[in-house]
Amino acid sequence: MLRLVFKQRCLTLNSYLSMKKVLNVLALAAFLFAATPICAQHATAEAEVWQEMEAFHTIMSQTWHPVEEGNYAPIRERSAELAEVAKAWNKSKIPASYAAQKDIKKNLKELAEDAEELNKEIAKGISDEEIKEELHELHELFHTIVGLCKE
Repeated sequence: MLRLVFKQRCLTLNSYLSMKKVLNVLALAAFLFAATPICAQHATAEAEVWQEMEAFHTIMSQTWHPVEEGNYAPIRERSAELAEVAKAWNKSKIPASYAAQKDIKKNLKELAEDAEELNKEIAKGISDEEIKEELHELHELFHTIVGLCKE
């Protein structure tokens, strides 16, 4: 008799634990199902590409990194192009997913003005050291804008 009661209690306990596992699995599945749309929305926002920003980044990287190594030819040859893509980026529509719209716009305006000024100064024949200093400031401003886009 004692053995039968013990077996029944063990079966009841095992059934309870099995049921608890099933409920945990169902709860996890429900959570994952509910979280999927949130993750999909986040991935869409992350994947949003601002073409003008990418165009500026391409020219900036192809001119700034050589300057870091002492090669000023790329920026001397492409300063007008850098100014043009900065101007186009400034005029472009900021993606709606970026929260810091005002700050981005203000910094983009400054970036476009500074890139145009650098282009004019290079045309006048400024020194390599002056180019490096001004391009460094432009590069830092670019990173400020990129940071604002991630807020």
